[in-house]
Amino acid sequence: MPRILGVDIPKEKRIEIALTYLYGIGRGLSGIILNQAQINPDKRAKDLTEEEISRITTIIQKGNFKAEGDLRREISQNIRRLIDIGSWRGLRHRRGLPVRGQRTRTNARTRKGPRKGGMAVIKKDTK
Repeated sequence: MPRILGVDIPKEKRIEIALTYLYGIGRGLSGIILNQAQINPDKRAKDLTEEEISRITTIIQKGNFKAEGDLRREISQNIRRLIDIGSWRGLRHRRGLPVRGQRTRTNARTRKGPRKGGMAVIKKDTK
């Protein structure tokens, strides 16, 4: 498996799709990177030479592309800043609730987690 920025990319997939396994790189950015590296997007990842892999890596690092660790770090710093200044969005992040105005009376299970056990109804024996 070829390694780019510390991530193993799948070897059987086309390189255009395999690059999307890197955090922060989608189909569009993948095409731009391959165009700059002058690599055919239809080529399989296993068929890349070491020189082509190093070209892709240098383009991602030298270009203005944020991917993997740098992007994750920047996003977490942005969230930490919102929490520290006490903004509404920061409070929502701190409480683990939806940040962008979604309803929470129903739904929102992804952010809130599984339902807490409600009040159990105990039936009395009527004998």
